[in-house]
Amino acid sequence: MEDNSQTIVPLPKKSNGFRKFLGRLVLLVLIFGSVAFWWKFYYVFGEGVKSGQLNYVVKKGNVFKTYEGKLIQSGIRAGAPGTIQSYEFEFSVSNDSIANVLMNNSGKYFDLHYKEYKGSIPWRGYSVFIVDKIIKMEEVAH
Repeated sequence: MEDNSQTIVPLPKKSNGFRKFLGRLVLLVLIFGSVAFWWKFYYVFGEGVKSGQLNYVVKKGNVFKTYEGKLIQSGIRAGAPGTIQSYEFEFSVSNDSIANVLMNNSGKYFDLHYKEYKGSIPWRGYSVFIVDKIIKMEEVAH
């Protein structure tokens, strides 16, 4: 009896170059997206101090309750030729204790330290200006 069976030798497995390329592309997009998100929402673009009379601080929001406030700076300016408007500094506060001090002292004169971001995120507040310190608080002289 003759043996007519043939031995099948498996071919070496080809590496899939497209799959490697796609994996690296996805990784690069994730890294770039993460850096762009950090740059837009967590990189401190600027910081400074604003002074003026505190108009209000309120806690508001549909899902994320944040503290939002307005400081009226002394002086007047023209927004467009022939008009007059006051300097208004709108800000958010992420620290509860700072927000409570501000809420309980509306109408007083404050020096507030703030950080400016390139974009706002819902859980931090509506404004790109985030007040993080009260430098000075005093009664308004009449």
